[in-house]
Amino acid sequence: MSKTRAFPGAAALCLAALLGGCATVSQDAVAPDTTAPAYQSSIEIDGRISVQYEQDDRPQSLHGSFFWKQTAQELNLEMFSPLGQTVATINVKPGIATLVQSGRAPQVAADVDALAAQSLGWPLPVSGMRQWLQGSGIDASGKPFVAKAGENDASFTTRDGWRVTYANWENDAASGQTRPKRIDLTRSTTQAGKVAIRIAIDGWKKP
Repeated sequence: MSKTRAFPGAAALCLAALLGGCATVSQDAVAPDTTAPAYQSSIEIDGRISVQYEQDDRPQSLHGSFFWKQTAQELNLEMFSPLGQTVATINVKPGIATLVQSGRAPQVAADVDALAAQSLGWPLPVSGMRQWLQGSGIDASGKPFVAKAGENDASFTTRDGWRVTYANWENDAASGQTRPKRIDLTRSTTQAGKVAIRIAIDGWKKP
């Protein structure tokens, strides 16, 4: 039996509403072959996230929102329930990552991705998202990529097995740049079966 729920510790809202909101801007609104802007080491991003995975051979769905703030030396990620309650925070500094979930003791590890998978029960590729959220990264062959609006250059496989697809783009009137609007991450895992993470970006800001 399939289960749909919010991030742990909060009431769920309709997943269909979240997913519908992720598709508010289509690629038709953006010129084809427009390249993502140059990578910013310091940036703030807010948006929505939905996750599909398996637990005990049963499909699971989570959904909520997030706030991402990074600098060259530190990363902070907050995840919220649909009602706005903080359900998990992740802090990454050189050599150490800390994850705190509501009602649980803080968890600490050197590898943030391993920490997230162990604590959440499904993989969240925090280290890769530093670049992926901005439309760039390293592909499976070790070569850097920069995404473009358009079907031919919108999907990449990374070194750790994630398929990163830039499904929608938007024009940022304030900066005059084109940025990813929706990013789909998929990966087959032994821990949580086929994992699908859909990210809808609502806002960008330089701190």
